[in-house]
Amino acid sequence: MTTQETRRSTRVLRPEEERPLGDVGPRLRAGLGSWLKSPALDFYALIVIGTLLVGVGLMMVLSSTAVLNISRGQSGFAGLAKQGTFAALGLIALVIAASLPPGFYRKAAWPLFMLGLALQTLVHTPLGHEVAGNRNWILINGQTLQPSEFLKLSLAVWMAAVLSMKRPLLHRPFHLIVPMAPGVAAALGLVVLGHDLGTTLVMCLLVAGALWVAGVPRRWFALGGGIGLIGVVALTVTSSNRMGRINCWLKGDCVGDSSYQSDQGLMGLAEGGWWGVGPGESRQKWGRLPAAEDDYIFAILGEEFGLMGTLGVLFLFAMLALVLCRMITRTDDVFRQIAVAGIASWLLGQAFVNMMVVTGLMPVIGVPLPFISSGGSALLASMAALGVLLSFARNEPGAREAITARMGTVRSSVSVLPAPRDGSTGDSRRSRRSQKRVQQAQKRVRRAQAGGRR
Repeated sequence: MTTQETRRSTRVLRPEEERPLGDVGPRLRAGLGSWLKSPALDFYALIVIGTLLVGVGLMMVLSSTAVLNISRGQSGFAGLAKQGTFAALGLIALVIAASLPPGFYRKAAWPLFMLGLALQTLVHTPLGHEVAGNRNWILINGQTLQPSEFLKLSLAVWMAAVLSMKRPLLHRPFHLIVPMAPGVAAALGLVVLGHDLGTTLVMCLLVAGALWVAGVPRRWFALGGGIGLIGVVALTVTSSNRMGRINCWLKGDCVGDSSYQSDQGLMGLAEGGWWGVGPGESRQKWGRLPAAEDDYIFAILGEEFGLMGTLGVLFLFAMLALVLCRMITRTDDVFRQIAVAGIASWLLGQAFVNMMVVTGLMPVIGVPLPFISSGGSALLASMAALGVLLSFARNEPGAREAITARMGTVRSSVSVLPAPRDGSTGDSRRSRRSQKRVQQAQKRVRRAQAGGRR
């Protein structure tokens, strides 16, 4: 029998065989288990979740702004173009932040925090811009910027640097108060002076998350919570607008149009039902719901995609929470643990507050939905924070080696080799070298996974 006939007689799969593909189930379970144990899981998961959230945001900003932009004589894609521009700038900030090593953020914590405070101070200068009673923006050449969004990120990094350095001494009041208390008070005070209660609450969540992971004694949480509660009550009582919203939410005693926005948001969610009225078919965005593309974009999403759409967004934030918790437990670097906790408390806490407000579980507080609501400052700061998280994930134990090995495997597997000119099917020297590279890359992946498990 010739060599060619031998090749043709190679056994093939027959339809009558019971399991022609072999034992697929165990192979799939083994592959999934290996993937879940991969040291690079956090890195890739952050990229996927961030991409999905930003993609949903761009889609919903287009849907919620198109009608009003057309009514103003603008293009229906004007909102998408503006938000897309900020997303592109955010991507640049993300790549730069992800490329920097974690040690850079530890060293630059104080300068970044001072820069954040300086930007927030500009709010109280002639550059400051007031919206609906909140003075939390600066206006430059017709463009607004919200410095408090960047102050959140710098505050998380600064607290991580200070608390990681003083962690063995946090049981002593002096070392906990200095310089932590003056720095946090300065950051919160500058925001409170602008009467922005929503941003203040989110920053308090950030501070609490960082202190908790740092291991601050619980008695200090009780003291800080009491002081914070007194401050929130004082800010609420001194504002007739806030008191009207609180009374409307607690007692149903709504004066004027204090319940209009909340009612329209709930109406949009109710009209969406299980599956929604369809993409782009929202009725509330036709000028009926204030801030439809900003703080209440979750209501438009629920109206167009129904309960399933809102649960999908909630699932993405839940997955983000699981990934960030995994990052905290996988690293032994206290600085990274506290920084991840602060950023997680900020992004997840803000998303939680926004969704509770839209669903009527909290009184109306003006905070955007991270990655999804329209707004350049919020999107830029959120994507920069995601870049910092990617930098931390890339430097987890075994992650860098696993990422490098995986990229080498991909490059080797997608390479196209020319067929031999003589038409023979034997392996050429070049194909053998390619197979050898693939095998070496697979070995590096296995070694990195073993290192991560240890």
